[in-house]
Amino acid sequence: MDSIVVTGNGPLNGQIPIAGAKNACLTLMPATLLSDEPLTLTNAPRLSDIAMMGTLLQSLGAEVAQMQGGKVLALSSHALDTHVAEYDIVRKMRASILVLGPMLARDGHAIVSLPGGCAIGARPVDLHLRALEAMGAELDLRDGYVHAKASGGLRGGTFEFPIVSVGATENALMAATLAKGTTVLKNAAREPEIADLARCLRKMGAQIEGEETGTITVQGVDRLGGATHAVVPDRIELGTYMIAPAICGGAVECLGGRIELVQAFCDALDRAGIAVEETEGGLTVTRGDTPVRAVDVVTAPFPGFPTDLQAQMMALMCTAEGTSVLEERIFENRFMHAPELMRMGAQIDVQGGTATVTGVDRLRGAPVMATDLRASVSLILAGLAAEGETTVHRVYHLDRGYESVEQKLRNVGAKIERISGQ
Repeated sequence: MDSIVVTGNGPLNGQIPIAGAKNACLTLMPATLLSDEPLTLTNAPRLSDIAMMGTLLQSLGAEVAQMQGGKVLALSSHALDTHVAEYDIVRKMRASILVLGPMLARDGHAIVSLPGGCAIGARPVDLHLRALEAMGAELDLRDGYVHAKASGGLRGGTFEFPIVSVGATENALMAATLAKGTTVLKNAAREPEIADLARCLRKMGAQIEGEETGTITVQGVDRLGGATHAVVPDRIELGTYMIAPAICGGAVECLGGRIELVQAFCDALDRAGIAVEETEGGLTVTRGDTPVRAVDVVTAPFPGFPTDLQAQMMALMCTAEGTSVLEERIFENRFMHAPELMRMGAQIDVQGGTATVTGVDRLRGAPVMATDLRASVSLILAGLAAEGETTVHRVYHLDRGYESVEQKLRNVGAKIERISGQ
């Protein structure tokens, strides 16, 4: 397996382009299953998860073509070969469950394997299924597969999510576009990826209102057409690269960044003494000569502080002045990066879903192990600010969510290289 070697090298300065959002693109791609006309996605990120979703769609008979080096995806589902999403593909990526709603809505039947486990805690699909049942779906779980039918098509209904679920909201929203009548989704997720999906679906002819309010109303239509849609910038990649100058010093402009995508995160940086300025090209993050101040963080659904930026924020707090408390309320078992940061000299006490971090003067380079996608990049960020050399092992997670991370950081002055596994 590949490793990444990082050597602390002082302040960072320059520009980093922000790619399209992985989580948005993974939802937009299955939307092609709702129509027999082409769907073209621009600003697509070039990531292994995107390739895996393409493989899944192709296994169903959809056509998937990459253009402009993978930044444009041309999709067409005019002639599906099967409505069975096989375990061998679905098990590799939880977002695969998002093909269920579109296939069921368009053709009235679908068989989709239950996704595999998740390193950062259980993420069950029961809310996906309950929302579809509210639209008249008949579901049978057997042999590890969801067998779904909708005789005569889905029909509008009302469903209130007992807890906010991004994936379940996305699945239900796509299915509702072709359901007969009106569907109301209450306590729906409000993440930017939801709004981006709604914008794309409207371009395809869907009638959707309220996607940013927590209550989404969908008036079903008979069919959807094709569209061309630009994927929203990746707010998690944006936040990650905003941490880089905050932890190292310097000034970095994140090209394509938009403050409304990361407002809660920017508020936390402001409390920590990090300046964020909107520019014509994006967002510029600057750290002055004063120490970073410790701040407390509680993860929450959008518009709260993103769980996917908690690990990166912990890396920053490791060298902040004072003691910070990070509370994880979205996923259990999401502090697996803490022991690895402690190998670098961090002072962290984890009790259940709360981590207390006492800042130290300097982290020290060490060999560390990546456990998941966001943990991987948090260790790289810590290495940028550490004394000496840090080797991050098992970085295959990175390629699922970060495009050209070494090159982007090198371009602003980081000393970082990938070592290919033997």
